[in-house]
Amino acid sequence: MERETMAKSNMRVEQDPEAFRSGGVQKNLDDDGRVKRTGTVVTASAHIITAVIGSGVLSLAWAIAQLGWVMGPVVLAAFSFITYFTSTLLADCYRSPDPITGERNYTYMDVVKAHLGGRKVQLCGLAQYGNLVGITIGYTITASISMVAVKKSNCFHKNGHEVKSVCETSSYPFMIIFACIQIVLSQIPDFHKLSWLSIVAAVMSFAYASIGVGLSIAKVAGGGHHARTTLTGTTVGVDVSGSEKVWRVFQAVGNIAFAYAYSTVLVEIQDTLKSSPPENKVMKRASLIGISTTTMFYALCGCIGYAAFGNDAPGNFLTGFGFYEPFWLIDFANVCIAVHLIGAYQVFSQPIFGFVESWCSKRWPNNTLIMREIPVDVPWYGIYHINLFRLIWRTVYVIVTAVIAMILPFFNDFLGLIGAASFWPLTVYFPVEMYIARTNMRKFSFTWAWLKILSWACLVVSLVAAAGSVQGLIQSLKTYKPFKTQ
Repeated sequence: MERETMAKSNMRVEQDPEAFRSGGVQKNLDDDGRVKRTGTVVTASAHIITAVIGSGVLSLAWAIAQLGWVMGPVVLAAFSFITYFTSTLLADCYRSPDPITGERNYTYMDVVKAHLGGRKVQLCGLAQYGNLVGITIGYTITASISMVAVKKSNCFHKNGHEVKSVCETSSYPFMIIFACIQIVLSQIPDFHKLSWLSIVAAVMSFAYASIGVGLSIAKVAGGGHHARTTLTGTTVGVDVSGSEKVWRVFQAVGNIAFAYAYSTVLVEIQDTLKSSPPENKVMKRASLIGISTTTMFYALCGCIGYAAFGNDAPGNFLTGFGFYEPFWLIDFANVCIAVHLIGAYQVFSQPIFGFVESWCSKRWPNNTLIMREIPVDVPWYGIYHINLFRLIWRTVYVIVTAVIAMILPFFNDFLGLIGAASFWPLTVYFPVEMYIARTNMRKFSFTWAWLKILSWACLVVSLVAAAGSVQGLIQSLKTYKPFKTQ
């Protein structure tokens, strides 16, 4: 018992050294011995919006163009509802066995371990952290494309829209710039210190989404040739071949699935909330606010973007140069995208950092490199505690993701593959299975049956979306030209 108590005490010091340096005053600690959480519905909503409104919003006009006026909005609404519903199930699993007074679970893996156990814990970890790594790679690609778009926009404004060969620019230097920024920001100790960055990123996402909607409305309202749109999207024999239509529909579904992905960080976001009012109730409110807000922007960007560009909608209507003028507004929107993705990268990478560092501290509790923190007086900040292991490991992670991004600069196809691979296990399967286990639901009851139908239907959706994205990646590889912007 004494050894266990000492281990828990050491764990608290390791996770929140600031609290114990100040004397470990009980009133500054939560019920689990960690520094008192200060998160609210506002900060949680900001985290969700930062995670959800991302690069996916810019591909929605293309996705709607593949699906058409009927299925496009239907698929968008379906993923919105499914994501919100399953997020409420997941929010009730943060504490166990009771969702209000039970013991806290700090990560998605902890939640699955508490409710399901067995091999499902390892499967959850593989799906979650593999997905998070994929997202950070995807955001590196997208941020660099936005930075390149600023340079190309200025070049087009100066030399004209027809001389595209003159304005070709490599995205590699911008990936390096993005990685350098992330190396600095990755030293933010944990998720609890990210609120300010998420709020800035959320404001940026509203800004560029609003600019995209505004430019699309102006294009629709303006005179001249109107884009051709149809109830079923791109037309076989006119816009695409029959097989290409099928693959594109599959890929579009994957893009929309990715556009709602935040279940991977939901538990970590919930772990930042104050314990009163109950975390699960606050998280459900934040999820409703976050998903309602993003769905509104998604519908506007997707549907108005489709109305503006029709069946020829680009994969990314800000960086794909659906618009050329006003060039300064396009530049500002792309800068907003890059700033937003800088924050979003941290939201998705912090759970990875926390998992690896927690595992290493348990594996080697007496290792000086891992456990020692060096106080440094930083101007205008105060005392910052540098951990050499954190500095080295996080820097290496950022560099590796940047290198992989340079090898796979295929925006739309990579986007769909990530969404398809992660949507079913993390957004649907585990929340549904944990709800069934937590409530001791009787097999073959009405609720059990429709939850299972929902889960299997989403598995089918994920499989066909993954197939479409793999086919898109193969096509992109055939036409890929190194050192050119994708």
